[in-house]
Amino acid sequence: MEKLPKLTIPVIVGIILLIILVSKSSVTIDSGHAGVLYQTFGNGVVTDEPPLGEGFHIIAPWNRVFVYEVRQQELSEKMQVLSSNGLEIKLDASAWYQPIYSDVAKLHQEKGEDYLQRVIQPAIRSAARSVVGRYTPEQLYSTKRDAIQEEIFEETKKILDKQYVQLNEILVRDVTLPPTIKDAIERKLKQEQESLEYEFRLVTADKEAQKVRIEAQGKADANAILSASLTDKILQDKGIDATLELAKSPNAKVVVVGSGDSGLPLILGNN
Repeated sequence: MEKLPKLTIPVIVGIILLIILVSKSSVTIDSGHAGVLYQTFGNGVVTDEPPLGEGFHIIAPWNRVFVYEVRQQELSEKMQVLSSNGLEIKLDASAWYQPIYSDVAKLHQEKGEDYLQRVIQPAIRSAARSVVGRYTPEQLYSTKRDAIQEEIFEETKKILDKQYVQLNEILVRDVTLPPTIKDAIERKLKQEQESLEYEFRLVTADKEAQKVRIEAQGKADANAILSASLTDKILQDKGIDATLELAKSPNAKVVVVGSGDSGLPLILGNN
């Protein structure tokens, strides 16, 4: 009975040491993450092997694991850039990015855990300054927002090439101009819209006038052709045809057609 406490203490100590050893020798990688192994007594960061995937891993207690999120992430940036004429423009944009899974170890070795501040943010800001500097405030406000979004994406993507980061999209949420410039642009756009509406009304009215003139000319030409074709002989024949039709009426008694030197009297009657 006296030996029991002496045996229990070393066992308890051994269990505690084992627990500490296991805790130091294991790592659990969550979903959407990858682990970079650092060998303290080896060559440092292991770059010639795939990163540690999701799940439970046993490592030497003297080694370390740096965990990186490899899912798509979002970076929001509010920047102040200059337009082509030197006016200050405020740009509100977002970047969708993620580390390239197979290159996480190289990213850790060359850029470090703060790669977002070292690589991605400077790339976006540089691309935004370059692109916005090509346009006037009016273009940025009205017609070129989609264009600058695409151009910023393409230029940022070029900068991040071979930086072990994948850029998925750049979204420009808002372009803010100085209030005086914005008001001037809105007044100009309103005037242009009113001018276009006035020109449209003028064109419409001109087309209606042309239509009326064409219709009137067509009627005048038809009357001229008809008048030119109605000779005395045609008129006399038309009169005779009309008289014959009238004579067929049961109420008609005597009809005299023709008068003057050009015609002979024609007497028709009913029995």
